[in-house]
Amino acid sequence: MDELLREFLTETGETLDLVDVELVRFEQEPNNTGILDNIFRLVHTIKGTCGFLGLPRLEALTHAAEALMGHFRGGRPVTGEAVTLVLATIDRIKALLEELELRQAEPEGNDQDIIAELQRMAAVVALGPAGESRVAAAATPAAADKPAPRQDSGRIASHSIRVHVDTLEHLMTMVSELVLTRNELIEIVRRHADSEFKAPLQRLSNVTVELQEGILKTRMQPIGNAWQKLPRVVRDLSAELGKPIDLEMQGAATELDRQVLDLIKDPLTHMVRNSADHGIEMPAERVAAGKPERGVIRLSACHEGGHITIEVADDGRGLDRERIRSKAIALGLIAEAEIEKLSEAQLQRLIFAPGFSTAESVTSVSGRGVGMDVVRANIDRIGGTIDVKSLPGLGTSFSIKIPLTLAIVSALIVEAAGHRLAIPQLAVIELVRARDGSEHRIEVIRNAPLLRLRNRLLPLVHLRGLLGIGDPGEAATAAGFVVVTQVGTQTFGIVVDRVFHTEEIVVKPMASRLRQIAMFSGTTILGDGSVILILDPNGIVQAVGTADGSRRSGEEERPVERIEEPASEPLLIFRAGSPTPKAVPLSLVTRLEEIDAVTIEMASGRPLVQYRGQLMPLVPAGEAVQIKATGTQPLLVFSDDRRAIGLLVDEIIDIVDERLEIELATSRPGLIGSAVIKGQATEIIDLTHYLPLAFEDWRGWKEGAEHQGPRSVLLVDDTAFFRDLLGPVLRAAGYAVTAADSAQRALTLLEAGRRFDAVVTDLDMPGMDGFELAAALRGNPETAGLPVIGLASLISPEAIERGKRAGLHDCLAKLDRAALVAALREQTVAIGEAA
Repeated sequence: MDELLREFLTETGETLDLVDVELVRFEQEPNNTGILDNIFRLVHTIKGTCGFLGLPRLEALTHAAEALMGHFRGGRPVTGEAVTLVLATIDRIKALLEELELRQAEPEGNDQDIIAELQRMAAVVALGPAGESRVAAAATPAAADKPAPRQDSGRIASHSIRVHVDTLEHLMTMVSELVLTRNELIEIVRRHADSEFKAPLQRLSNVTVELQEGILKTRMQPIGNAWQKLPRVVRDLSAELGKPIDLEMQGAATELDRQVLDLIKDPLTHMVRNSADHGIEMPAERVAAGKPERGVIRLSACHEGGHITIEVADDGRGLDRERIRSKAIALGLIAEAEIEKLSEAQLQRLIFAPGFSTAESVTSVSGRGVGMDVVRANIDRIGGTIDVKSLPGLGTSFSIKIPLTLAIVSALIVEAAGHRLAIPQLAVIELVRARDGSEHRIEVIRNAPLLRLRNRLLPLVHLRGLLGIGDPGEAATAAGFVVVTQVGTQTFGIVVDRVFHTEEIVVKPMASRLRQIAMFSGTTILGDGSVILILDPNGIVQAVGTADGSRRSGEEERPVERIEEPASEPLLIFRAGSPTPKAVPLSLVTRLEEIDAVTIEMASGRPLVQYRGQLMPLVPAGEAVQIKATGTQPLLVFSDDRRAIGLLVDEIIDIVDERLEIELATSRPGLIGSAVIKGQATEIIDLTHYLPLAFEDWRGWKEGAEHQGPRSVLLVDDTAFFRDLLGPVLRAAGYAVTAADSAQRALTLLEAGRRFDAVVTDLDMPGMDGFELAAALRGNPETAGLPVIGLASLISPEAIERGKRAGLHDCLAKLDRAALVAALREQTVAIGEAA
């Protein structure tokens, strides 16, 4: 194909996708001249290029559309019929482009049907209905419809080049091979501790990592590229179904691997269509329920660690429990006696079963029984998970978690009956050593092996028994290492014989004869040259029959004692400024680093370092901590979202598993109090004292907090970082703390009969936010009097007013410790006086 034609097809395809989006926006904002000018320029550019390349059919189409939009630029009113006609023209242009790409020549024929409609519409817009009679006399639009010259004064020169995707695929393959070679060299050096190759190998490893990250960036594309067609989809569905629907999109700039992006386009489109058809009610039904007439579908995406979280939510009627129940029984998915034992979450997950649909009739939109099971299968194929949460009358939210890339992943290398396997680290929560007589031990209840892990029992899968290797009877009772794994909302343990290390592995496809085995997602080559299989946690869940709420008898996660206080938690012990050891929950620490002191720079009087592509401020963990001038400087790296700070310390001592009990509270800046850890008095640092020293918008906590009596607080936050940050502080103030990772989880605890003295909730959460949680609590007579305190990163008058309407007792800055403790004291004292 001619290179000029190839470039035209590529650029025009991108331009038309953008025109689709802009036209839908323009219909909603007809007075926005900026949008109209942008659409006009895009269409004008296409028309000009068609004339240059000698494509008269495409040129005539775009000219007619340009003439119609020229009237809108002149101030004529915009009609939905006119926008629909222009969208139909865009669809015709796309079809012609497909033919052009296939034949490398413009197809014969003309488009007089749609051109005549465009001319008629132009006359109607320009002259009113009387103008229709003049269309027949006008063969073509008048050289007077020619747009004004394009103004390019504000245009920024392009700094990008177009690279064929095959080139990027080849580069990624080469980097993958480099990673394998690096791993092989590391394995050799491990066997020779005093090898002279250790230092150059470390440099090679660093270069490999940077090269890998660089190549990955070239493959990354904004997820918004997969969303471009959705505004048009929602607009068309809104007209077809007779439901006014708005589509809100957040995080469109979030980037992920192009290969993953291509694989999620169809599932996302299906879920948006599903929300419009099944989720959003008809306008009369919404008004009767006290809702706005227009329904809303929200699409959001964000980075979380090494994966992307995508959420598709609507404010519709929610999932119909009774309809799901009756449909599941009718399809034979589950017996009527068994369905009564399912929790609400397990019942909702039945919608992912093959052939399941709650549609009453087959339409052009839904009802064919090919739906969420296909969505889940596509997401499983790329190593992702999908979960659903729904509240009657409030809406439904689908949460998808997918890896950033499929080419190179971090994995835990384990062994079962002499065979090594890899488990993707994305699914691993923690690693536990189980043995008889220990706190973490394996028990058998109703013939099902379970792990007693802190405050609950987790179902176990023995890898030897699952794979049919070794002695099955021995596998059923053997102790060993337990890899605690999460798939969706299900948590279970995989029992293995040995654990080696984590390693970046290159994912190779399974052999064709083995692809039907769901427990494996691929193969990889280790540093010693051996080929091993990669386990798929989703496939393991399916293999043991725990998916879609069909857990085996005895495998339900069940509380053992109380769930608010873990028996122990990992703590990082270090020294900073004094001989007395200091500690911080390891869950708050993103990474432990030792940087070269010469890389520390000063800017605006503050120390900082260039770290992973950004400037990271450095804060001493105490006044007596000195920044080293030579040698290595130990750092504790803490991060939230895209910001990170480095806490300068003198020495990193150890990581211990210990119950964190603050025995002596303190008002000293930077400290929460003191605790006994491994028999030694240890100071627990107050991380939120240091956060605002690095970033001013991370608001600091004020000094002073009085010790409170033992009260029970439910802490609700979707971010583990802030749950782990606030939990020790509240415990230091004398509160028993139960943490919940979502508003839905909080409601589940309360509906199960749990009692609390107060609720502290983040206001900005996906799905059901803190305002909606407060409103739900107010609407329930059993929880209507429960004090609810809202936390936000930024408090605005609008948020305070909205909080009052929702029933919040107080609305505070997230890191204002004194205000939080004071508000809790005020509310719990009021409860005591009322009692």
